[in-house]
Amino acid sequence: MNHHDSAGQRYEISDDPARLDPVRIHHWLSTDAYWALGRTREQQDRMTAGSLNYAAYDTTSGEQVAFARVVTDRASFAWICDVYVDRAARGEGLGTRLVTTVRDELIPLGVRRFLLATKDAHGVYAKLGFTPLPEPDMWMILHAG
Repeated sequence: MNHHDSAGQRYEISDDPARLDPVRIHHWLSTDAYWALGRTREQQDRMTAGSLNYAAYDTTSGEQVAFARVVTDRASFAWICDVYVDRAARGEGLGTRLVTTVRDELIPLGVRRFLLATKDAHGVYAKLGFTPLPEPDMWMILHAG
């Protein structure tokens, strides 16, 4: 599904896996994303293959300029992760548009619980309705390595 920006059609958001630029995605995340530094290309490719992925593309050049990966059953739960906007395209609200698109496409499928983790973008996600976990003591995590 393609989504166009009403302000000048500068960026197009798509969930078409055939359009993804895996080399670019891996480079962005493994070299410039605090949560994924050093991630291998093989691991990134497996993660992408097992997820629902959204990307933004410059409508002039066709280049991918942003990425968001969603781990979801497409029915009740979605974990939004690996949200990344190319440094040259930052400051225009593209990350917000990407996450808004994910939310708006998955809610009609029945998804009611969206999770994400961030060190530094709480304000951005709060504008979209995200809040801290209301009962964090209910959640548990297993670090297996």
